[in-house]
Amino acid sequence: MTRAQAGYADRSASAIGVFDSGVGGISVLRALRDELPLEKFVYVADSGHAPYGERDDAHVITRSHAITRYLLVQHRIKALVVACNTATAAAIKLLRQDFPDLPIVGIEPALKPAALSSKTKVIGVLATRGTLNSEKFRSLLASLHGQARFVLQPCDGLADAIEHGDATKMIAICADSTGAMGQFGQEQASMDTLVLGCTHYPFIADTLRNLVGDQVAFLEGGVPVARQTRRLLAQCNWLVQQIADATPDAHVAMPIQFFTTGDTENLQTAVNRWLELKVDVQSITIS
Repeated sequence: MTRAQAGYADRSASAIGVFDSGVGGISVLRALRDELPLEKFVYVADSGHAPYGERDDAHVITRSHAITRYLLVQHRIKALVVACNTATAAAIKLLRQDFPDLPIVGIEPALKPAALSSKTKVIGVLATRGTLNSEKFRSLLASLHGQARFVLQPCDGLADAIEHGDATKMIAICADSTGAMGQFGQEQASMDTLVLGCTHYPFIADTLRNLVGDQVAFLEGGVPVARQTRRLLAQCNWLVQQIADATPDAHVAMPIQFFTTGDTENLQTAVNRWLELKVDVQSITIS
């Protein structure tokens, strides 16, 4: 039985909420917009409380709850996408318990598809220390025991460097991290696949590519998240697409609202660079 069939109010016209500790979730928002171009989105960058990946679980859980409440109360969202690996690992189980009527989609490092696609069965994983140390990640890793060998590399400071556009620091951390992992390539015992386990990392794919070579496949989580979001909304009959299919003139891309608890210019620059949108970013306080 869908939520709509169970008596919940129709929320087709409401927005989908998306949040991350900063600008990294824009990589997920990009995939969501490609998959669901007629939906409205509200994006919150919690930059004033970042980086999540270097904070304890209690901090991440508190912020995740506060942002979810804000999006529900102020924007009446119909679904929530937790566009942050660290927040998904630390908080999504509790969010689903505390907001049972809200479809919630999280993101996790693409270990499963990596294990399926890798030829050498040696897979590198770049992620924050918070993600790698989480119970959810360890459980995911354990579920793939024997299917591949995973080389785990915490990238301390990398998300923060991407957040602030510090190219020198980004290149240095990427070089140190990939250099510490071992051999990349198609040869036996080499890593032929690299999992980008933080939503910030797809934005430095070119830097990583220069370090590990053209033969290494990169995997990120945005596209599976977008498909799962579509599936959940379709189950509820809350997809704008379902209305648009019956209304030929309805196929008009919707604007996106952007909010941040930190520097508005930083988020505005990131949106312009990675989504090619010129938007007004609003500063908010969420407590």
